[in-house]
Amino acid sequence: MFRNSQFKYFFIILTLVSYNVTAQSKDSVKAVINKMFLGMKNVDTLMLKNCFSDSVIFQTIVVNKEGHVSVRNENVSNFIRFVGKEQKGMLDEQITFESINIDGDLASVFTPYKFFYNGKFSHCGANSFQLVRIGGHWKIQYLVDTRRKTGCD
Repeated sequence: MFRNSQFKYFFIILTLVSYNVTAQSKDSVKAVINKMFLGMKNVDTLMLKNCFSDSVIFQTIVVNKEGHVSVRNENVSNFIRFVGKEQKGMLDEQITFESINIDGDLASVFTPYKFFYNGKFSHCGANSFQLVRIGGHWKIQYLVDTRRKTGCD
């Protein structure tokens, strides 16, 4: 069927195609997350809403004054309403894509961030996203974050 040289070229082409598909998938996952933060910055609540699945879960890891850790559930509708009451440019979350993993219709993304409110540093932390491809479009299904004011360099 294949000679050694043909197999070698076939394998190289298959590898390049696979790499290109993976890169495109990662770019489409990044695009949804970037769109969410652009929606925040531009106070575009419709853009924000379109980033989330219908059953999205929002959570924040909280450490109280005594150092006890808990997880606080947030309501995505309240988040979107909060954003809608701000002025354009007030909410600026600057992220770095640290890791993106995709398996079929599931993506997992980790993004350290720094958050600025009205141009002033507020806090930093990390976001952990779980996205699901629904109807051919990536949607944020789960978002949990950490928040702190120190160790943000």
